[in-house]
Amino acid sequence: MQHFFLSIPAFLMALTFHEVAHGFVAKRLGDPTADERGRLTLNPLMHIDPFGTIIFPLMLWLFSSPIIFGWAKPVPVDPNYFRKPLKGMMWVGMAGPIANVVLAACGALLFRGFMAIMPAAALDSISTIMQFLLVFILVNMVLCVFNLIPIPPLDGSRILTGLLPRRLAISYLRLERYGFIILIALLYFGVFKRVVFPVAIGFVEVLIGFRLF
Repeated sequence: MQHFFLSIPAFLMALTFHEVAHGFVAKRLGDPTADERGRLTLNPLMHIDPFGTIIFPLMLWLFSSPIIFGWAKPVPVDPNYFRKPLKGMMWVGMAGPIANVVLAACGALLFRGFMAIMPAAALDSISTIMQFLLVFILVNMVLCVFNLIPIPPLDGSRILTGLLPRRLAISYLRLERYGFIILIALLYFGVFKRVVFPVAIGFVEVLIGFRLF
């Protein structure tokens, strides 16, 4: 139960920074859409998607998932503002996962700082803070790794599209209408348990400097 409640603020912070990063980069590339619609804000209420932010994570918790994750309401981006739309979307797509890596690294610095300067007895008194930092780091890394899966509309697909030749990129983007079905199938067949979670755990262990399991 404590794990679940610690995940909630970590999850909201991770999603909020992820979406704001998309909108910020889009604005820097010439697209004012997210800013005009009030989405360049760190207020998490502006980014909540009823299913992806609330219902789906709650379902994961009810089914004893090892980590709570989901998605926010996508920040609106109009690639027609970009000089090179596919390349612009690639940079916008990269911004979200990069934001999560930065947050995870900041959390790891705090975690290692506490470990370095606090005596062992004192660490017990701030155990909730330490647990929150671990959850925060893990949630951000899971969100990063999950979004890098190259299935539309995840960020990994935007990155891959920007790297492909234009004709292949346009054909590849046609998968987007089936993207959610493909993702559900991948999750059903264990891609989260066998790929996303282990990879995220590996990065977390590198950041904090010791093995979790």
